Amino acid sequence: MYSQVEHPAGGYKKLFETVEELSSPVTTHVTGRIPTWLRGSLLRCGPGLFEVGSEPYYHLFDGQALLHKFDFKEGHVTYHRRFIRTDCYVRAMTEKRIVITEFGTYAYPDPCKNIFSRFFSYFKGVEVTDNALVNVYPVGEDYYACTETNFITRINPDTLETIKQVDLCKYVSINGVTAHPHIEDDGTVYNIGNCFGKNFALAYNIIRIPPLQADKEDPMNKSQVVVQFPCSDRFKPSYVHSFGLTSNYIVFVETPVKINLLKFLSSWSLWGANYMDCFESNETMGVWIHVAEKKKGRLLNIKYRTSAFNLFHHINTYEDNGFLIVDLCTWKGFEFIYNYLYLANLRGNWDEVKRHAEKAPQPEARRYVLPLNIDKADTGKNLVTLPYTTATATLRSDETIWLEPEVIFSGPRHGTNETPNPNSTSTACTPCPTDPHAFIYLFFIAAFEFPQINYKKYSGKPYTYTYGLGLNHFVPDRLCKLNVKTKETWVWQEPDSYPSEPIFVSHPDALEEDDGVVLSIVISPGTGPKPAYLLILSAKDMSEVARAEVEVNIPVTFHGYFKRA
Repeated sequence: MYSQVEHPAGGYKKLFETVEELSSPVTTHVTGRIPTWLRGSLLRCGPGLFEVGSEPYYHLFDGQALLHKFDFKEGHVTYHRRFIRTDCYVRAMTEKRIVITEFGTYAYPDPCKNIFSRFFSYFKGVEVTDNALVNVYPVGEDYYACTETNFITRINPDTLETIKQVDLCKYVSINGVTAHPHIEDDGTVYNIGNCFGKNFALAYNIIRIPPLQADKEDPMNKSQVVVQFPCSDRFKPSYVHSFGLTSNYIVFVETPVKINLLKFLSSWSLWGANYMDCFESNETMGVWIHVAEKKKGRLLNIKYRTSAFNLFHHINTYEDNGFLIVDLCTWKGFEFIYNYLYLANLRGNWDEVKRHAEKAPQPEARRYVLPLNIDKADTGKNLVTLPYTTATATLRSDETIWLEPEVIFSGPRHGTNETPNPNSTSTACTPCPTDPHAFIYLFFIAAFEFPQINYKKYSGKPYTYTYGLGLNHFVPDRLCKLNVKTKETWVWQEPDSYPSEPIFVSHPDALEEDDGVVLSIVISPGTGPKPAYLLILSAKDMSEVARAEVEVNIPVTFHGYFKRA
């Protein structure tokens, strides 16, 4: 008999509470044994300030950016955090109010200005946020915290000091870029963002930042556009959060969640909209998938189409015998999932949280297979010939290719007792660390999200394992390992504990894909004087290796990066 895990105590609300930064690193209390080979820093970003004075932020992606660091050295761990001194943070602290509009919070004009100065300030152009709360990544020898606009913020990964704001518009033709760049072994960085293309139509540029060269010049100065993808609607680009990359191809998934550019430019300036007000859904387009040759910068003239879904995170993409395998964390339908991530909803009592989440699009991890070699003689046929997948790609008479996915993970609809994923060949379970008799089953997770892989060795290549965060009605309450070939699963979970995105760190002498550990920040507000800790799990079986406890709360973090010593 299986049941949904419940959270009536509401400890998850601590994820969305303001905290103070630290003046210096603090020593953690370690239980278990930290692997001696684990040396370096886990850097993570997220919101840490959820209100300024009496003015609240309203959306999950609004709070001011807090940069976290867990430092590993000779079996010891320290923890440090500092607010990133972005323009929006500094101005908010100076004026003691919200000054720059965020994702779901409008910044009202300075009440001290008279009506004429407020009126004219509207026409100075839209002030775009630089609130770098989403991710952190390296470019050359430097590290940058980022959101999803044209601004990224250079930080010192050792001291967590803010160094400078960088406007990517000064280097390449781009309106903004994702917080999920791809970084190759030599340090080359690829990213995607919308731009103005031919005849003022919107398009999407793939940009390339080369690795640091012998001349030590800032790689940003050598940034260039690799290829431009067309937009399905010339004035309404799709929201883009990530993309796929292999040795030879770039994959861009264009979803029906659109940004109304005219509304963005007009209503924002005139009557006070925020970013969320500018999103709308195209209920008829479904999803378009575009592919380009990476080295030649040439678009493939193949029109891949499938039914509507939201997409935020690619799991992995790779090539196999004339096919591209594209693994994604999807949310079914065209309604924007971010509509359900307002703080008022996430901070509700457990019954309210569940009731709200049950109305949302449903999550599913999927595999799509894209054929690269098309013969018109195969019209009406499934072009996928790979023996290990049930995904199909049917060439239609209008020369589009209709894709149907293989489901690699699908939990039941919220609050139901549906059977597990029918494609699953086996469902592994693991004892709860605090109760060896309490087995946890992954198929009762509503969503497998924030996916991570052994990126350095397997990004863009055939792979077996992915690690994810289990979202239960949008509440993160477990960590998951998924075998994408067999659908076998492993889970870590403890009562009233709320982990973050799992970061895989490979053993330096690894022989297998899953030789290493998984790192996650966990808050456990009801368990005593140490309300949060850094959890270290075996990447093989998700069993606990060690934890490093701190005496302060740690709010939600989104993404991060492990910087090896």
